[in-house]
Amino acid sequence: MTDRSIQAINIESEMRDAYLSYAMSVIVSRALPDARDGLKPVHRRILYAMHDMGVHASGGHKKSARIVGEVLGKYHPHGDGAVYDTMVRMAQDFSMRYMLIDGQGNFGSIDGDGAAAMRYTEARMADIGGELLIDINKETVDFVDNFDGTLSEPSVLPSMVPNLLVNGASGIAVGMSTNIPPHNLGEICDALVYMLRQWNRLDGIEVDELMQFVKGPDFPTGGVIYKMRGEEDMLRSALATGRGKITLRAKVHIEDIGRGKSRIIVSELPFQTNKTTLIERIASLASRGKLEGLADLRDESDRQNSVRLVIELQRGAEVTDVMGQ
Repeated sequence: MTDRSIQAINIESEMRDAYLSYAMSVIVSRALPDARDGLKPVHRRILYAMHDMGVHASGGHKKSARIVGEVLGKYHPHGDGAVYDTMVRMAQDFSMRYMLIDGQGNFGSIDGDGAAAMRYTEARMADIGGELLIDINKETVDFVDNFDGTLSEPSVLPSMVPNLLVNGASGIAVGMSTNIPPHNLGEICDALVYMLRQWNRLDGIEVDELMQFVKGPDFPTGGVIYKMRGEEDMLRSALATGRGKITLRAKVHIEDIGRGKSRIIVSELPFQTNKTTLIERIASLASRGKLEGLADLRDESDRQNSVRLVIELQRGAEVTDVMGQ
């Protein structure tokens, strides 16, 4: 007598279907942002929970632990660390080109210092974060059930801001990844206005036309896009096709301090560069004799994350030689 609950299946097709379901779940629900609002589900749920709680830019700050608890209990049943880490990044001016959350307290630093525990910090929505939720209660977007079907949440935010472009995004999914740099909001808006004025030939607008307005990425920590010989079209290729690479370097200037001595001042760092690690690396190279001509190295950056690294050179040292090294 056969057990009818046991079915014969093709293991190849079952593995394919199961893996595809898993891959799509990771792509859509975790790793990659939605092109419409530029947010991953955890970002969207944090902002919507803050909106639902009334923690708006015009109001007061609330304890981060209170906000994290709201997100976990209602919309995002994962670890509190994952939610708080995401929330912290949304409040860091060196991580986000335009911060979506206004944090109060220790939210970390460009030196790699971590944020204080969620019970010590407070947060509210930033002005631009509120623009992502404009008119959300006016049937502008579809709502779906939350994880247990007791509440509803937006499938995407209305977003009056082109957030995917201005804040960028990065993520690694299954067989797929994205790494979109942030751009200047003013430049993106100018390009959008141009496209609206050229609406009758929208499909015919060329990349070079839009590059009159969008000069390239605009990172929160600054830096200079460096073009190597033969790479003149790399930036254009990245903007035109979505595939390409850019080389970002620190912004420096030279100060003459007299008596034949000068110093190199680093005022902007490449995006996601840890300042403390950079200083340690320079000091290590100098101590091993691989970087010559240095007399002193110190960090004069302020508490507002305004970068100023001072590299004093020995008397008679050639600035160009040291810069080359």
